[in-house]
Amino acid sequence: MSTAYTRNGKQRVVITGTGVVSALGLDVATTWQALVAGQSGVVPITAFDASDMPTRLAATVKGFDATRHMNPREARRLSPFIHYALAAALEAVANSHLDLGREDLTRVGVEVGSGLGGTSVVEDQRVVLEHKGVRQLTPTLIPAILINTAACVISIQLGLTGPVNSVAGGCATGAIAVSEAARRLAMGDADVMLAGGTESVITALSIAGFGRLGATTTRNELLDKACAPFDAHRDGTVVGEGAAVLVLETLAHAVRRDAPILAEVLGYALTCDAHHLVAPDPTGNGAARAIAGALRNAEVSPDELDWIVAHGTATKANDAIETLAIKTVLGERAYRVPVSSNKAALGHTIGAAGAMSSVAAVQAMLTDCIPPTINYTTPDPECDLDYVPNVARQAPVRTVLVNCFGFGGQNSCLVLRKWDGR
Repeated sequence: MSTAYTRNGKQRVVITGTGVVSALGLDVATTWQALVAGQSGVVPITAFDASDMPTRLAATVKGFDATRHMNPREARRLSPFIHYALAAALEAVANSHLDLGREDLTRVGVEVGSGLGGTSVVEDQRVVLEHKGVRQLTPTLIPAILINTAACVISIQLGLTGPVNSVAGGCATGAIAVSEAARRLAMGDADVMLAGGTESVITALSIAGFGRLGATTTRNELLDKACAPFDAHRDGTVVGEGAAVLVLETLAHAVRRDAPILAEVLGYALTCDAHHLVAPDPTGNGAARAIAGALRNAEVSPDELDWIVAHGTATKANDAIETLAIKTVLGERAYRVPVSSNKAALGHTIGAAGAMSSVAAVQAMLTDCIPPTINYTTPDPECDLDYVPNVARQAPVRTVLVNCFGFGGQNSCLVLRKWDGR
């Protein structure tokens, strides 16, 4: 094989398609347009009575119809997180121009994870059990809630018999899934992987749980302005839902089928704080090691970075420690690299967050436009970088770092580069 298709003895991995279901839209184009425009998908919760909860806001998916992607009976029996994953995967495959009828399907796999899986079905079916008895439970209860079902439904619908796996890395899930899919391709285990994350946890128990944890904003009166990453007055995140899936291929395979190559996955790293189940390490050491490891694995210097897609949850500790980690690794260069968070717009989509950010990175490369951190009004001395406040910025975007940090101290970072044919 030509050395152009390998790097350091491993297959080069490229991105050829993306798909999204989000609070801002039901596809990539609509979501991106709204994200760049500084819109927010955060709305008051109406699916249940949240009047006595600390947080009464969420970034909900609107107007989604699962029966557009699967038969009505199957849609009724499965969880929204599965519906979203399938829809995003189908869009990604269509955008990649991947003709599965011409592929060796034993060489096409799926790596799609979730943080919490089918919590909505768990809550609904617990009520059914209590009030109607065991015979009224849906017979598909267990597969409807299992995290791996999303990946398996995608593989069944598309007939994919290659490596199928599901990551459960909390808030870092999406980035880990993309990284693990890239690793499988680099090692020659597959030619194509559908990779990403999905989540739907806007349920009474989940929202109450996040509120009791102290992770979500209580500034309910501010509505879509409540979540404010890196702002001095930030007090927590807003839970979001949706899915993002990317089609990853070996460069050799993409070139062979004349695919629309969008970007290359240059490097990735995964670390753990080993500090606390919820709180990040205050030194930022684990996050800094993930950033440094991803840059090292990508053979990219800080000077080459054009944008950092921040984890940026709008919690006091997370934003300050992420800022510290960036400065620790990048030094003075940190002050000259735009850093922005999409959580105020998309909500914190937990297991889908890293995949959402990866799609945003690809879109930024294609449009040379950096989306803003909305709701930013008051600078915080601890958060003193360029957060692209409130208004999108036109600028060349070639190399992007994606940060994704999860509960339990899991830190996953990705480095992506715009495809220039080399």
